[in-house]
Amino acid sequence: MYEDVFASIRQAAQKRNLRESTIDLYCNDTRYFLRCTGKEIADLTIEDVDAFLTTKRLEGISPETYNHYHSAIRFFYKKILKLNWDDEDIPRMKLNRSLPTVLSREEISAIIDATKNLKHKAMITTMYSSGLRVSEVIHLHYDDISRTNMTIHVRNTKSRRDRYTILSQKNLDLLTEYWFKCGRPREILFPSSWTGSYLDVSSVNQFFKASAKKAGITRKVSSHSCRHSFASHLYEDGTDIRYIQALLGHIDLRSTEIYVHVSNKRLLGVHSPYDLHKGGDA
Repeated sequence: MYEDVFASIRQAAQKRNLRESTIDLYCNDTRYFLRCTGKEIADLTIEDVDAFLTTKRLEGISPETYNHYHSAIRFFYKKILKLNWDDEDIPRMKLNRSLPTVLSREEISAIIDATKNLKHKAMITTMYSSGLRVSEVIHLHYDDISRTNMTIHVRNTKSRRDRYTILSQKNLDLLTEYWFKCGRPREILFPSSWTGSYLDVSSVNQFFKASAKKAGITRKVSSHSCRHSFASHLYEDGTDIRYIQALLGHIDLRSTEIYVHVSNKRLLGVHSPYDLHKGGDA
């Protein structure tokens, strides 16, 4: 049922060069919305969307999940049904802007030391030392590593813009050890041992969390904490924020400026004005 609708969504999304993961999400979320309404396509109204999203909000779903539904149904209504859509009447939910989790240098070292699997250790080290997202590290190929320029060519990025980032000498040494001991992969750098294809993001998060637990870290962390820590530690070391922006591949500098708020101010030499106050105690 509705298969012609999903074919139309897929075709319209492909014309706009949307990612396959986004297309699948649009189809799945639209399928769920249609199942919940139980109405024929021709009978759908804007009020149906409002009722559906209001129900989801009252059920307590996260703003991120709510906005996923919103984006999918909005695309369906505007591009497929050609119905009027007013974002003022059906707004997205404001996201909670929490600060990213940054690990200390000692915590990063402890996680790496706790990781005994050589492939996993090489992946964690690469994410931290070069600031890669987990989706970027699993898509690395052998030829993306440049010993000559000491850079990593990052493809398949979130913004769809290739970039270069730095390659640490210590990381290169570990990657070299991994390459010789783990099958000398010539295409995908970190292939799945089962399929030979790309690893799943979830599997990387699982072994990262397992290593963090072994290292005695009890707070909530994920593999993305490596990227946050890379940026924060660079900033603490005095690296210009625009260089950090380029290394991370951020289009908007405001995305990078969050690390100003999470960096260790003591290492930056910033002192409270009260410590410099020459008067007596209040």
